[in-house]
Amino acid sequence: MTTLAWYTAVGAALLALGLVTMLVAADRFRRLVALNVAAAGSLVILLAVAGRDPAPDPVLHALALTGIVITVAFTGFGVVLARRIDEAESADDDRAGSGTRLGGGPS
Repeated sequence: MTTLAWYTAVGAALLALGLVTMLVAADRFRRLVALNVAAAGSLVILLAVAGRDPAPDPVLHALALTGIVITVAFTGFGVVLARRIDEAESADDDRAGSGTRLGGGPS
């Protein structure tokens, strides 16, 4: 098995694992981690394709670096968004279970 085939197989496995976990998982943070695993798999495939010639293709390496930056930015945004959604849901649960009746008086 050549190095190109090895990196392509590992990248495809990471991509598939991330996509399947993203579809199956219910937790927001687990989905975010699965998305990062899938992104890492696609970057490994991209780097494997970039290194197949005797001289590496600098454009594909630049695309991989850009993909890393975008992944980090998206992960930060996703963590903040997931935390705010969880906080809003817990605040809604607290309000729903506050013990007030429909008439407005305490229960």
